[in-house]
Amino acid sequence: MEQKIYFDNGSTSWPKAPGVATSMAELLENGAFNINRGSYEGAYEVESIVLDTREKLKRLFHAPDSKRVIFSPGITYSLNYFIKGLLKPGDHVIVTGLEHNAVVRPLQQMTRRGVTFDVAPTDAEGNVVPEDVEACIRPQTRAVIATHASNVCGTVVPIREIGEICRRNSLFFAVDSAQSAGTLDVDMQACNIDFLAFTGHKGLLGPQGIGGFVISDLLDREMEPYIAGGTGSQSDSTEMPCNLPDKYESGTMNLPGIIGLHTALSYLEETGIAEIHRKKMDLTAYFLAQAKELPGVRIVGRPDTTQRVAVVSLDFQTADNAIVAFELEQRAGVMTRVGLHCAPLAHKTLNTFPQGSVRFAFSACNTKEEIDICIKTLREIL
Repeated sequence: MEQKIYFDNGSTSWPKAPGVATSMAELLENGAFNINRGSYEGAYEVESIVLDTREKLKRLFHAPDSKRVIFSPGITYSLNYFIKGLLKPGDHVIVTGLEHNAVVRPLQQMTRRGVTFDVAPTDAEGNVVPEDVEACIRPQTRAVIATHASNVCGTVVPIREIGEICRRNSLFFAVDSAQSAGTLDVDMQACNIDFLAFTGHKGLLGPQGIGGFVISDLLDREMEPYIAGGTGSQSDSTEMPCNLPDKYESGTMNLPGIIGLHTALSYLEETGIAEIHRKKMDLTAYFLAQAKELPGVRIVGRPDTTQRVAVVSLDFQTADNAIVAFELEQRAGVMTRVGLHCAPLAHKTLNTFPQGSVRFAFSACNTKEEIDICIKTLREIL
């Protein structure tokens, strides 16, 4: 089918920011030099772009210092670095009922090493009450991990209030910004965030395979590097460097990914994430208003645009969700994501387990005309 309507931006953004592919191709074609290794002009030029990418991320997330911006292959790797680099036997962790398997699976692995975790009460709309998080604190509690916005229903978690609770109780606070970075303002210092995990390929409009985290000084003193190896620095030592960012950046970096992310971040700075968010939420409101009129359809999570991002899940009560998603693509070229979205904990919280849901996630490049086609096709399918 020639027509393509892409509503799967919760999985990865498309189209990418203007110039992302070109900048990556230029690096590979004109000088894919390795930084921290090559001591020649081309390598230093690439290194300056990497440094500027850290500076852009520092500004975006209100980080105290660009050296605290660490690159990784993606947000799943970043969350594993935190969970497995910090927690010890006997430690206890608190999570919300909306967490992705990027958090739950490594925590489940760590239970075999004596780590325990509790899920803070989360209602069927995905709402988290900060006081309920505080009520889960034990003497053994070491950290709280919270997604900023659900990848299933789009509900936004009150990270500022949870961060205040963590600071009062001397707990480390880790935030998964997969669905919020590039859309919502994420202020690491104002929200008392010790570990901010980000990915480049969703709201930041960059390529897949690049992400990272921003780490506080207090956490850095407690966390061990989960991956060890060559950094191009202090090569006379068999110990990992203690200085940042080298401490957490072993091996050859994904330089094409970082260059592409640099281009995307430049676009975000020029356009403004507030304007991008406004466009996406206008589309979300337009979609929700029409989805409410569909027969036998349940909107998962919050029914309006309050405290949410542009991620909407529908649970079809009189039809199979997978068949609806298949028919949407076959009839109208509408691409969605159906199933459990790597988040069974969230689906249990939202009462959509085991059937899952059909997720629609909008970008600022989508249009109301595309939504009209989608809704018309849904009416025909139903």
